[in-house]
Amino acid sequence: MLLIRLLFKNAFLRHKLRSVLTVLGVTIAILAFGLLRTVITTWYLGVETSSPTRLVTRNNVSIIFPLPLSYREKIRQVEGVKIVSYGSWFGGVYKDKKNFFANFAVEPRTYLELYPEFIVPPDDKEAFLRDRRGFIAGKKLADRFGWKKGDIVTLEGTIYPGKWDFILRGIYRGRDLNIDETQFFFHWDYLNESVLKSKISLSDQVGFYMIGISSPGISAQVSQEIDAMFKNSAAETITETEKAFVQGFIAMSEAIIVAIQLVSLVVILIIMAVVANTMAMTTRERTGEYSILKTLGFGGGVIALLIMGESLLVTLSGCILGIALTYPIAGAFGTYLGTYFPVFNVENETVLLDFIAAVLVAFAAAVIPVRNALKLRVAEGLRRIG
Repeated sequence: MLLIRLLFKNAFLRHKLRSVLTVLGVTIAILAFGLLRTVITTWYLGVETSSPTRLVTRNNVSIIFPLPLSYREKIRQVEGVKIVSYGSWFGGVYKDKKNFFANFAVEPRTYLELYPEFIVPPDDKEAFLRDRRGFIAGKKLADRFGWKKGDIVTLEGTIYPGKWDFILRGIYRGRDLNIDETQFFFHWDYLNESVLKSKISLSDQVGFYMIGISSPGISAQVSQEIDAMFKNSAAETITETEKAFVQGFIAMSEAIIVAIQLVSLVVILIIMAVVANTMAMTTRERTGEYSILKTLGFGGGVIALLIMGESLLVTLSGCILGIALTYPIAGAFGTYLGTYFPVFNVENETVLLDFIAAVLVAFAAAVIPVRNALKLRVAEGLRRIG
């Protein structure tokens, strides 16, 4: 008990300003580290939430090139395929180009069946399926623009020119916290009928096929069979798991991710420098005290415990405060950057990494001060008193 009281006084009461500044420095560093790690985990969120029983088929040249609607029935006949849905990226703009959000034309019934993580109330789902002009929006997207069920929403087409009117028939919620609630889905048939009337060459063309399979273990086999079926056709395909499909997009920005990871490591080094400087100053000031403890019969283990414990107390105090601030600041960032990060939640893994980083820094910063204190001779230390 006496040792704990001594640790607390050494850490926080003997040099209050230094202690406050050190804790504040650790807090800011842990906060920055936590936010950077949250950016990284959010970036890979699509990979983590992808289903192993969903495949994506797209044009072999690029996803911007369409596929014929006639491929649907052929894909459905492949052994192991349970359900086939399809859709196209619409690329509509709401009022202003800065109001970006993902909007898709999909085959509604099969698409919702493939994505059970999108929770739609039964009444809303039925209303959506009955209304060719209806659409479903995520909860965050609806809240962002203040949309209510029954509202008419107009999107300005970019790929498909003109003004397109839709009626909000339902609002979906994510089954889990990490599900994107900022998407916009409407009937592919509504898009196709309008395209047919305007005689645009994109009629009866889809951007991608979403395929549900019976088991993750047959994904490679099914993918090969689908691609072989359309080999040497006018629109060859590439089929891959949903996870691989998402990773392909992330690979385009791999340099940014690497840069963020490097910055997060630099933040750890900054924490170590701050704490190491404090512990070095503390050890020099208490040289005489450690010598007196040695003369009273206290061994090196007690002195090492005092130095290590003080370093750990200061670092963990800043760590806990930094973690506590990470949640509200991440929430504010998520609101402000919702266009780019539909989900910006602090994961438990990030908090664990914060604690691990703090503990490692505390021990690393105290290693040299402990070694110097243990090597110190009693007579030499007593000479420094006063």
